[in-house]
Amino acid sequence: MMISPTLPAELKAALDGKLQGFSRSDAARRSQKISTTYRAGGTSGTIKSDADALAYALARMPATYAAVAASLNALTEIAPDLAPETLLDVGAGPGTASWAAAEAFPSLQDFTLLDANATLSRLALELARDSSRLAECRYLPGDAGGNLAEVSQADLVIASYIIGELSEADQRKLTEAMWARARHALVVIEPGTPAGYARILALRQQLIAAGAFVTAPCPHERPCPLIAPDWCHFSQRLPRSQAHRQIKGAEVPFEDERFIYVALTGTPPASRAARVLAPPDVGKAEIAAKLCTEAGVAPANVPRRDKAAYAEARRWRWGDAVMSES
Repeated sequence: MMISPTLPAELKAALDGKLQGFSRSDAARRSQKISTTYRAGGTSGTIKSDADALAYALARMPATYAAVAASLNALTEIAPDLAPETLLDVGAGPGTASWAAAEAFPSLQDFTLLDANATLSRLALELARDSSRLAECRYLPGDAGGNLAEVSQADLVIASYIIGELSEADQRKLTEAMWARARHALVVIEPGTPAGYARILALRQQLIAAGAFVTAPCPHERPCPLIAPDWCHFSQRLPRSQAHRQIKGAEVPFEDERFIYVALTGTPPASRAARVLAPPDVGKAEIAAKLCTEAGVAPANVPRRDKAAYAEARRWRWGDAVMSES
């Protein structure tokens, strides 16, 4: 079951409730300051007050949710039998990934969130308080790297937009710790920048060496075949509410979140899928697409005269799995 990139109704209602009486101009100022800090290589430590946490959530939760939802959709498409009952959300912030996981996996019953920022954890618990799925979630305080050693294994471990806050040495330690806690699957999402891609590549290489199998987006465990300056990333479009536009200082009613992810499992997927690496070029005579296949990057040119194949290729979107190419 593919889930929507838009926030679930319960989460949207909780955020709307928090927005009552909250100055949108103040939220815009706070979120801009936080965003500037992140872009400069800073961490969530700049989020110190409840107002900071809410401004951050209002600005970033929709796009982060969309990226996590897209990543989990890719995982479930390749591993449809995956039915985790327990979740560990590492670097959970306001709980965005947990909400997406709850939508993607009706089987989830137990949610553990881990983050060092007490302000964000307080907001996460308030947003989840009236949720039909997340009301009983546990939020563990403290540094993710240190606390993971004390956390029980979970069927599914997710880390979204967190490893970029760490040094390379700490990224490797956290990667090892997360894999040790993942009973069935680990999903890591990062910004779709060359730096985010490099972090995902390093994590992917480290865990393949530890015995992990890549379920998505790659159809193989070999080194990434892309050559710089090209890099692997994807894009998810999501609608913006009026409040979201005001806080982001944006005019257009939608946002395109660029992200990169990797989903790893302890057992190999039953089937492999090629991946559409860029928006296909739909021409009058043919559709041209760039695919990542088991054999490497390969062009796919589907002529219009092959009506069935052409109709199928017209549905391809950037980031899609192409099962017939496996």
